[in-house]
Amino acid sequence: QVQLEESGGGSVQDGGSLRLSCSAPETIFSTNCMGWFRRQAPGNERELVASFASGGSTLVKDPWRGRFTISRDKVKNTIYLHMNSLKPEDTAMYYCATAPSRHAGYMCRSQEYRTWGQGTQVNVSS
Repeated sequence: QVQLEESGGGSVQDGGSLRLSCSAPETIFSTNCMGWFRRQAPGNERELVASFASGGSTLVKDPWRGRFTISRDKVKNTIYLHMNSLKPEDTAMYYCATAPSRHAGYMCRSQEYRTWGQGTQVNVSS
């Protein structure tokens, strides 16, 4: 079972920033898509926030583009979600996930992600 280790959640005020981290085994990091999802309430679907293709291309979904960025450190086998100008509606559990990639430039679709981290909670207060 692949283990994804997340960290970096917490509580901030409206307008604040957080950085989430997710580390993965090198074999996964170098060959798979990796992404960040969020779920605002138990029972809700997880929404894709941002992701990497294995070759390094990135995607930040529209609701978060301009405030969130995704980066990675290939030495540490870690991806990051940089969350700026946080709003109360960003409050959610954030999950790191990975999916097998078809090729280096392939941006995996949400439904292809099958392996998840335990989640890290982000709370933004007004």
